[in-house]
Amino acid sequence: MATSPSTLDPHLDLAQAETPFQDAALIYDYRQAANPIRPGLTDPIPDQRWSPPTLDGAASRVVPLDLSAALGCEGPATSPGLAAHYLVVRPGEPLPAPAEATSSLFVVIRGEGRMMLAAQHNAAARSLEWARGDVFVLPHGFEPVLHAQQPSLLYWVHDAPLLRYLGAAPAGARFTPCFFSAHRLEEEISRLLADPVAARGNRLSVLLAHRDLPATRTISHTLWAMVGAVPPGAIQAPHRHQSVAIDLIVDCDPGCHTLVGTEIDREGRIINPKRMDWEPGGVFLTPPGHWHSHVNESGRTARLLPVQDAGLHTYLRSLDIRFAGGLSGQE
Repeated sequence: MATSPSTLDPHLDLAQAETPFQDAALIYDYRQAANPIRPGLTDPIPDQRWSPPTLDGAASRVVPLDLSAALGCEGPATSPGLAAHYLVVRPGEPLPAPAEATSSLFVVIRGEGRMMLAAQHNAAARSLEWARGDVFVLPHGFEPVLHAQQPSLLYWVHDAPLLRYLGAAPAGARFTPCFFSAHRLEEEISRLLADPVAARGNRLSVLLAHRDLPATRTISHTLWAMVGAVPPGAIQAPHRHQSVAIDLIVDCDPGCHTLVGTEIDREGRIINPKRMDWEPGGVFLTPPGHWHSHVNESGRTARLLPVQDAGLHTYLRSLDIRFAGGLSGQE
């Protein structure tokens, strides 16, 4: 029979009492645990850059942009919540792209082809033709198989690492599939570039949103995506946010780069920035909370497409995006 608290020996060490679940109970001084983001505990997210794989003679394959070893988490993972990949698709070598994720976003970097979905979906919506510059996003349950008409390269980001961390599995589709054609995106960017009012803003960008998510105005419940233009001579004022940015460089000439750092001075300039040089089809990662500024020292407008876990941050009201000032240095 259990002993009532009033009859316990006052000298009894309660930690040794036969109470279940105590072995896992730890207590830390607040100063030791309030910010565990440091090497060896919760490892900081590194800045990183990847070059696109070659298509010459390469078989169809998935190329993960994997930082799981540096993050101390199960992989593949590019950030704690997202996994980015290159997809190389060869004609006659269909490539499945399944993921235990709520959201999968695809960007066509090169080539053209067709996406086929599983037979259980409506016959009128089981396939989609894609070409360079197209963007499409799929919910859980819509597992695509990619067929290329010519050697093709796609960019794929999904949120499986977040679900693995939570020990969760998607219960079903949380939104409908969504497609943005390259033609439509280019029209919107061209309209912005021609607008003198927009040119004075910090960003010349269009956000990709889903009709089913009017509150967050994001492309899925977890993912945020943008198509941005950086005109010749532009030096964007630094900004930061608490989401991780995984940026795809859609198009650029030499001289385009991003400056990244943890602090800014009183004039809004990044202190001791690290330079991330751009290349077409390349990808780079910006850690959360880091100030970053896109710069175009070439003679032609550059384009980029960042994907972030900002859909989730927007819902949690934790994005905390901040700007150091307006767009400067634009001709």
